[in-house]
Amino acid sequence: MDLNSPQRPFSIKLWPPSQNTRQTLVERMTYNLTTKSAFTQRYGVLDKEEAQENAKRIEDEAFAIANQHSEQEPDGDGGSAVQLYAKECSKLLLEVLKRGPGLNGNQEVVASDNTSAPVESVFDISKGKRAFIEPDEAEELLQPLKDPENSFTKICFSNRSFGLGAAQVAQPILSSIKHQLKDVDLSDFIAGRPEAEALDVMNIFSTALEGAALRSLNLSDNALGEKGVRAFGALLKSQNYLEELYLMNDGISEEAAKAVCELIPSTEKLKVLHFHNNMTGDEGALAIAEIVKRSPSLEDFRCSSTRIGADGGVALSNALGNCIHLRKLDLRDNMFGVEGGISLSKAFTTHAELREIYLSYLNLEDEGAIAIINALKESAPHLEVLEMSGNDITADAVPAIAACLAAKPSLAKLNLSENELKDEGAIQVSKALEGHVHLKEVDLSSNQITRSGAQQLALTVVQKANFQLLFINGNMISTEGIEELKDIFKTSLDMLGPLDDNDPDGVENDENSDEEEGGDELESKMKSLAVN
Repeated sequence: MDLNSPQRPFSIKLWPPSQNTRQTLVERMTYNLTTKSAFTQRYGVLDKEEAQENAKRIEDEAFAIANQHSEQEPDGDGGSAVQLYAKECSKLLLEVLKRGPGLNGNQEVVASDNTSAPVESVFDISKGKRAFIEPDEAEELLQPLKDPENSFTKICFSNRSFGLGAAQVAQPILSSIKHQLKDVDLSDFIAGRPEAEALDVMNIFSTALEGAALRSLNLSDNALGEKGVRAFGALLKSQNYLEELYLMNDGISEEAAKAVCELIPSTEKLKVLHFHNNMTGDEGALAIAEIVKRSPSLEDFRCSSTRIGADGGVALSNALGNCIHLRKLDLRDNMFGVEGGISLSKAFTTHAELREIYLSYLNLEDEGAIAIINALKESAPHLEVLEMSGNDITADAVPAIAACLAAKPSLAKLNLSENELKDEGAIQVSKALEGHVHLKEVDLSSNQITRSGAQQLALTVVQKANFQLLFINGNMISTEGIEELKDIFKTSLDMLGPLDDNDPDGVENDENSDEEEGGDELESKMKSLAVN
């Protein structure tokens, strides 16, 4: 030991605060939000539940910012971190106070006439030409973000490809404003870069934005794969309040899906989750299902074109049963099959708030489609959009479909194209839609419909005040039938879709048709035979 060395003074670390101190601060802010004061007299008093939620969020955000500051000063006593912590809490508390209570109509608000809700500011560089962005251009483009008085809460860097140099320019700028950001769009921002450079860029952005309490995050169109997902690990692991997450066209494989599930700590507030156009497969679907299961607030789920088969479809369907607030569901272009369709039908029994359902090209066949339709008949009373095209649905399923449609008075769009409903289906669907005043669009293209079925459809929809478009192309409507359709829509031809792919020589009620129908009937009876 060097006896001549100066004695180090005894010091007390002021940071981090104890859990008890943090909880006390949350309770103090809750009290401020629920008690009458000069601010609440002007902007309104929050109810206790809303106040507690806001107070907890404010404290978490302020702590994250101050804690990062403290890590940059490891030899300090934490005093500056405490000051920053208090400053951020005060700033965020003031924002909540000025925003006033939620729009639930239960609070008594006393507000001056000149108050208005704060307007989000958007910084968007995506409107220019799609091109690489160099460091000097990045310096110029991002200059507004360096203004200490800026109020940007959303940034969109989509459509511009960041290299390592441009990312290094962006890093300190993003770090300085991340505390105020709510929405970040980094879709398609590394296009054309070598993999190693792209991963470095993603790591830089991830580190720069780590700890930002985001509401929405869009990482679509970046060919992430598992490596890319993990490159964004720091950012993803710091997200506890996400309401919207977009990972479309990202090469999300089984391993990448598992990484997403592993890295995001909480999805309790998640309302929108989009996984469109990935190579997830059944195993990846299990990981996505786990995310869905942990997202009770989910309202909009898109998992279309993701190569999911029956096993993955069953797992997703089981998870969706927990999402009772679901309003929009898009599972198009997967391979659920009959088994997946039956599982999905069980989930629909809990979905009273569903407004839009997209289930085209799932290989449902009659059995899966009927199970789903029967479930929907008893749920989703305000359904507005139903799409089930390309599912090998035949006229055997039409009675169930018609009964379901009759129970959906809010229906605005119906797509049952590329099935085998024939005239019987077209006529029954037409009758089921007779009282639907909100109907705007019907698509029964490629359904082996002839003149009689097409005419019935046209007569049903043409008289509706809000109707906009009827698609019946790709059917077997005779030349006379087409002329009849044009006559029915003579005052509104724009409501009748194209008929250029129709087969005007398609047989209708001649002997060939009778023979074909007889063959269909015989085939149906043969299928029902049982061997004892």
